[in-house]
Amino acid sequence: MHFWTKVLIAGLSLCPWHLAPAIGDDVKQVSVAGMQFAYIEAGQGDPVVLVHGGLQDYRFWNAHLPVFAKNYRVISYSRQNHFPNATSRGGLPDAAADVHGEDLAAILAGLGIRQAHIVAHSAGAHAALFFASNHPEMVKTLIVNEPPATGLLAGAPGGAEILNGWNVRFASTREAFRNGEIDAGLRLFAEAVGGPGTYDRRSESDRKMMSDNALSSVADVITTRPRPVFTCDMAKRISVPTLVTNGERSPEFFQRIVEELERCLPQRTRVKIADSSHTVPGEAPHAYDEAVLAFIASH
Repeated sequence: MHFWTKVLIAGLSLCPWHLAPAIGDDVKQVSVAGMQFAYIEAGQGDPVVLVHGGLQDYRFWNAHLPVFAKNYRVISYSRQNHFPNATSRGGLPDAAADVHGEDLAAILAGLGIRQAHIVAHSAGAHAALFFASNHPEMVKTLIVNEPPATGLLAGAPGGAEILNGWNVRFASTREAFRNGEIDAGLRLFAEAVGGPGTYDRRSESDRKMMSDNALSSVADVITTRPRPVFTCDMAKRISVPTLVTNGERSPEFFQRIVEELERCLPQRTRVKIADSSHTVPGEAPHAYDEAVLAFIASH
């Protein structure tokens, strides 16, 4: 079904939830094929759409909205099966990047946006890669931070070993979520990605956001749905200018995926952000915003 006939904007403004939007805008909803997606927006100009990662939602970008809104119409939305949208352990897994990518296309259509700058982090960046590969006409520039696009490691030198090591690293996290031990799973997840002590260094609001979105990660470990595979050939179809960011201290798993993206994408620029690990937008927001805005302005 064509996206422009598939969607209908609800136009409904809701009161903010327990974490207020960055600059006071009400949370709104767009209706896509019977599903409700929460979003906030601010500013005017060319649209910039922000796509959050796993165990996150639209609030992940709160500090970035006022920065981008100075020159752009900036939109931050919550992906399917993420707060405050309907969530369930039987809902769409966080790792279903292909479906999340199609959701993004439909949401843009529902908001009347034909082309946008896409800024995406982690699992959201994985979805953005599928979106840009399948809907290049809707993308003006693409900015992705460390997508877990494991398909890019297939055939890469040492790729199988890196992927196996990553799976071992997350084994206890998956087991905790599978057993319904949510608090333990959240702590293990944060420390598997960022190292020991990462969870305790997170703010109370960040830990609350992780808890609010835990069911999407539970869905990941119990689903029978095959994980989508993003390949180098798919990356080669992304002809728009693309900025690939990664953290200076990020795990080798993400470093190697970024290297493969750099090799496969036709028009790519790579920026490594100092003093940060995987969650670059949260750990080094000023340096990240500077790199992203400079890239958008240059195109």
